[in-house]
Amino acid sequence: MLAKLKSYALDGLNGYAVDVELDVNSGVPGYELVGLASTATKESKERVRSAIKNSGYNYPAKRITINLAPADTKKEGPFFDVAIAVGMLIATGQLESNLYKQFVFIGELSLDGKLRSVHGIMPLLISAMQRGEKRFIIPAVNASEASFIAGIEVYAMDTLRDVIDFLSGVVYQPVEISDFKSKCVEHGYGVDFSDVKGQTVAKRALEIAVAGGHNALMIGPPGAGKTMLAKCVPTIMPQMSFEEAIEVTKIHSVAGILDSSIGIVTTRPFRTPHHTTTVPALVGGGNKATPGEVSLAHGGVLFLDEMPEYTRHALETLRQPLEDRKVTVARVLRTVEYPANFMLIASMNPCPCGNYGSKENVCTCTPQQIHHYVNKLSGPLMDRIDLQIEVDNITYEELRGGGETESSEQIKKRVDAARAIQRERYKGLDILTNAEMNAKEMDKYCQIDADSERLLEKAFEKLGLSARGTTRILKVARTIADLEGSENIKSTHIAEAIQYRGIDRKYHL
Repeated sequence: MLAKLKSYALDGLNGYAVDVELDVNSGVPGYELVGLASTATKESKERVRSAIKNSGYNYPAKRITINLAPADTKKEGPFFDVAIAVGMLIATGQLESNLYKQFVFIGELSLDGKLRSVHGIMPLLISAMQRGEKRFIIPAVNASEASFIAGIEVYAMDTLRDVIDFLSGVVYQPVEISDFKSKCVEHGYGVDFSDVKGQTVAKRALEIAVAGGHNALMIGPPGAGKTMLAKCVPTIMPQMSFEEAIEVTKIHSVAGILDSSIGIVTTRPFRTPHHTTTVPALVGGGNKATPGEVSLAHGGVLFLDEMPEYTRHALETLRQPLEDRKVTVARVLRTVEYPANFMLIASMNPCPCGNYGSKENVCTCTPQQIHHYVNKLSGPLMDRIDLQIEVDNITYEELRGGGETESSEQIKKRVDAARAIQRERYKGLDILTNAEMNAKEMDKYCQIDADSERLLEKAFEKLGLSARGTTRILKVARTIADLEGSENIKSTHIAEAIQYRGIDRKYHL
């Protein structure tokens, strides 16, 4: 007897339909799975066999042929276990119901018949919904993740027996839709800008960076507070919208790092990969073309501590995602595109000993050592970093002084106001921040007067700026103007933006 069920598989962040066709006939007992299945998919044979028996049903001692269509597309993962098991019971007459034709089945089976969670439930359901599917059966563990998708009926089941009972007429309630706002509670980050002593210039620069979505590099001696400043950045970032949360959740779900108890990402990511991170781990790749750190940081911050300690090759791979805000992972069997719209916050010492340029300590490095150390950061990479911030050691009075400093909450209010201006400005466009402007938008929103033009020209000649570096100054100046609530970019805004571009010349970057 023949049975045909619907399931879905992942291709990057998109799902595609897979028809699970089963044919159970008399003959020499056997099990044949065709349709370009991966090893994990082929291993469903033993999972399905044990799950059926341990759920109280009979496993057929017949010739079983399973086809996963389309046959020319690689099938990865254990998404089809439930569909195969249900199809086998239909084909052997142990389940007599046509209700299964209305559902898409997604889930892995354990040997005792329980439904185990699978990665990527949210992108799978969204893709299926966009193709007209309305009713789904998934593992109960994935219920929270599925509860944020409106317009579909999702039934979350614990066991294979529950699935069969439901298809036989037992009433189960679909997953209730969750309220995103109720999940967005106040989060304690453990750090606050009020805890950072001194470093007024660095705080101001990071405020500008967050307000406009700009990349920033902090250069200074060890112990100056660069890492703590970076960790404070998420505390002043705007709250994610529901649309942003869905996009970030899809990436984390595919990567298998989503908290299943919450089901959605409510805080902006802050990723800090170690300097020994490989290129595939950083930008994505591997046999399954999984997302890397640049995509896991989408919508948030990618923090590279001690940037020159990363390999030159790894750093150079950041150039394309920093420019295009997406990354394409190409492999022999598949090519996948992941979003990578993140803020790069990096820190570095100015030399191996860390004291070059310090006002307090003496550098013991030779010019050759300094050149070799900083030469890992190429000119094209530095061009893509909008703000270069000098962070020096603070004095004892600054460290132990009792003066009040601004809290993250106070700074965030100004950042939110600047972001609101940008949302209104770019309404209807596919961008959210000043850092994302292209040439056409810059011509419209970054016009400057004659004084500002002369100032920018002097900076271009004196600092040896590239065309990209010059446009970055204009974008930063636009953000500074937004923080002041100014409609026009003034010469003072240009002057401050220029101050954040000269450090690479000082340190010969």
